[in-house]
Amino acid sequence: MPFAFPSRLYPIIDTLGDPRRSHVELAAALVGAGVRFLQLRVKERPTARFVDLARAVRAVTSRAGARLIINDRVDVARLVDAAGVHLGQDDLPVAAARQILGPGAIIGCSTHTLGQAVDAAQTGLADYIGFGPIYPTGSKANPDPVQGVEGLRTVRARVRLPIVAIGGITAATMDEVLGAGADAVAMIGEIVRASDVAATVRGLLATAYDFRLRSSS
Repeated sequence: MPFAFPSRLYPIIDTLGDPRRSHVELAAALVGAGVRFLQLRVKERPTARFVDLARAVRAVTSRAGARLIINDRVDVARLVDAAGVHLGQDDLPVAAARQILGPGAIIGCSTHTLGQAVDAAQTGLADYIGFGPIYPTGSKANPDPVQGVEGLRTVRARVRLPIVAIGGITAATMDEVLGAGADAVAMIGEIVRASDVAATVRGLLATAYDFRLRSSS
């Protein structure tokens, strides 16, 4: 069965260097608010620490019946029995990840240009692609060039795989991005920097649900 995002909101857990919140606390807030599909993003940490964090977050998501995607690291995804992995352009190739994780794993691939998106879709090995950044973003030290909603529309016209849009997306721009053809929107800063993470996520899930109702009417 082809992959489909369970919600139009795709939260990404990343503390963004803020010591006040842990990955596990963020995961608990997300699943408590109703999220059932999320990604763990851990940058600049030793592998052993990444594995420890992933196991702890996996325990939280497992209790809630949520699927956990690991950013970048196929080895970590396999070690903690995550639902899958999300790979960047400089990570292990999708074909190699599929060999390691098997046909049942969910594999996403980040793309930043039309050419990359088309190439990723044509291999037939990824379950979905990420595309962006749609807007300027502060979650990466060296972000790729902004693609905008017009870039997203162009990719949507050429690619049949599910697309999660990423990069600077907020509650205020969520409808615009979904209207441009994204199947889901990934958010990091809008969620993890919120004063009340659970309340913010509930609001975003409601916005996503309202968009689905409007688009299907």
